[in-house]
Amino acid sequence: TDENNPTSFANIHCIPSTAPSPTTAVPYLATKCVDSVHHNEKSTKWFTPWGPNQCHKIRDFEEATVKKIEANNIVFAVHIPGPKIEMSPWFQFMLVVLQFEIAFKMYNQIDDGAVVTIDVGLAYRDDTFSDWTELAHSVEQRKLSCNFTAVKTFENEGRYYDCNLLPFMELGSVAHKYYLINIRLPVSERKKTNVGIGEIKDIRLVSIHQNGGFTKVWFAMKTFLTPSIFIIMVWYWRRITMMTRPPVLLEKVIFALGISMTFINIPVEWFSIGFNWTWMLLFGDIRQGIFYAMLLSFWIIFCGEHLMDHTERNNFSVYWKQVGPIAFGSFCLFIFDMCERGVQLKNPFFSIWASDVGTELAMAFIVVAGICACLYFLFLCFMVFQVFRNISGKRSSLPAMTKARRLHYEGLIFRFKFLMLVTLACAAVGSMFPFIISFVNEGHWHWGEHTVQVNSAFFTGMYGMWNLYVFTLMFLYAPSHKRYGDEQCGGGQGSNSGEDLQLTTTVTHVDGLTEIYKMTGKEAQE
Repeated sequence: TDENNPTSFANIHCIPSTAPSPTTAVPYLATKCVDSVHHNEKSTKWFTPWGPNQCHKIRDFEEATVKKIEANNIVFAVHIPGPKIEMSPWFQFMLVVLQFEIAFKMYNQIDDGAVVTIDVGLAYRDDTFSDWTELAHSVEQRKLSCNFTAVKTFENEGRYYDCNLLPFMELGSVAHKYYLINIRLPVSERKKTNVGIGEIKDIRLVSIHQNGGFTKVWFAMKTFLTPSIFIIMVWYWRRITMMTRPPVLLEKVIFALGISMTFINIPVEWFSIGFNWTWMLLFGDIRQGIFYAMLLSFWIIFCGEHLMDHTERNNFSVYWKQVGPIAFGSFCLFIFDMCERGVQLKNPFFSIWASDVGTELAMAFIVVAGICACLYFLFLCFMVFQVFRNISGKRSSLPAMTKARRLHYEGLIFRFKFLMLVTLACAAVGSMFPFIISFVNEGHWHWGEHTVQVNSAFFTGMYGMWNLYVFTLMFLYAPSHKRYGDEQCGGGQGSNSGEDLQLTTTVTHVDGLTEIYKMTGKEAQE
């Protein structure tokens, strides 16, 4: 590696920092190997760019022309990782993007809508002496998106196009130490294969994987938070079952939110260190989707159950118009994820963005989900406004109540307002923080000799924030079993003896606050 290259593998891993970066990007330049087998025959040989049994290499295509080597006999080989380095299961996944280096030629320009056909194979091994074992093989197409910034004249021949990065490969696990990629660009004038794609000089790949240090921090957080949320969830449900009444809708929804949070927390990722579970990325997306769908549904039901003027409450069917778009948007994102990562379980080179039809389909799913999100946000804001307006306009009846009852209902109102403010703060942090850190030194801040990885802080901080949010929610809204007697309520001899005012989860089940809104001043005094 080059010490002067800031993107080199060594420099990326040797930055002293207080927290490991979530991912590392490692660039590779493909080596041009020569296949002696005739292009009409099928070669089963794997071409290694360096090390034992390395392939016969050429520097450039001019050398291939001099040696009369056809384009179909050139194999672009990339060994991942570099020399004297091993991959590790702690890397969790490997995403590879591709970029073509194409030189401008007046008589060999890139056609509009040009598509490159790639014959690619992926192999692995766990030592430097055994044979390569094929992991995947596919023939893929990628649409070129290149721009030539200079004037297209003979004087500018040899200058390179500015080509966009193309999706190439994604592995859901890194179970082996060494990986080998062989890329062929078959040329066929009769089939119009790889015709009109310009003069390709080199192929560059960028491999992105999760850092092992960040993986250990992430696993440690999951291992610590799982029992914390599970214990508070068991305690919360025990408090509900101790009540003499059945649980109300909001209590059930809060409990379901705790289950979804626990489902995310369970550190099943520990098994990915010892097993080649390529479906872990898809499984993680499903777990996050379930949690966020449950969280969005909870916010709607939480606000709806606090609208005192509504007579229909404590019934899930009342909220089907609001929860329906959430379920539909989540289903669209699930279908999109299955079309991408679901197919990649069999073919890691597949990309839904590689074709025009796939791109339009993916964009359709994203647009539909975005529309549902906008409608949800507007409706949620409207419900929050209604609840705050009702509470502010009708709490004037509280001073007419006895002290114990007034403190009880003021506590319920305070809990609601506090939770809504915390909710807005969490949502704001989750949506605004990524845009803020994108303008700050590419994701890290320098403090003296140390580097603070803001991306690491964001991922771990957001994960911890939602766990704390769910923990606080169950702690604040667990039913209390306190009993308020006649003396506390100020009832005297004429009041109902042993009046039981239970601090329930929601004010909708405590009919007292609803009665307050219907009372006149005289009735409230009585």
